[in-house]
Amino acid sequence: MHRKLSMFLAVLLCLSFTLSSSAQTATTLTPAEREAALKSLQATHDAFLKSITGLSEKQWKFKPAPDRWSVAEVAEHITVSESTILGMVQSKVMAGPATPEKRAEVKVTDEQILQMVPDRSHKAQAPEFLKPTGRWATREDLAKTFEDERKATMDYVKTSNDDFRNHFGPHPFFGTLDAYEWILLISAHSERHTKQIEEVKADPNFPKE
Repeated sequence: MHRKLSMFLAVLLCLSFTLSSSAQTATTLTPAEREAALKSLQATHDAFLKSITGLSEKQWKFKPAPDRWSVAEVAEHITVSESTILGMVQSKVMAGPATPEKRAEVKVTDEQILQMVPDRSHKAQAPEFLKPTGRWATREDLAKTFEDERKATMDYVKTSNDDFRNHFGPHPFFGTLDAYEWILLISAHSERHTKQIEEVKADPNFPKE
């Protein structure tokens, strides 16, 4: 009897240790990773909204050249990219099983994403589905959509226990990125194009009012 009880307790102890170890090795975001992403997302949120505040209709629609975007067009590109990238992360990158073996394919760091994407010295063409087409009737509608989409991203980062670091998706320039880096890309992308808005506003022909 005592032997059976001892064996039973040993099995329970072993199971308890296994479950404890599994919990400890669960690969969700660290508090530092969450904080870093949220800090970047909040800062770029604030900078973008500030860049489009107080503009007249002429300033909003001014194009520095026929082949360059207006503030309105850049703002639309930023806004439509918000939901597109987050949707891709949730429906594609995170859809399948974790593939930690792909970690070696990642060639850029979090810091490089946040530094390289906003660098305007390297130009890039937006894909057709992210180009501005006049999706929002008013600036207020666009700003409201942007705020809603950014809030959705930040809520996802705050609350999700998804395994961001072991799910991956291909990027046309950076190659393989993990899901966390795709989230950072949302922030870095809006920073890049907020700088583009400031370039438009700095044009010598930009309307005074």
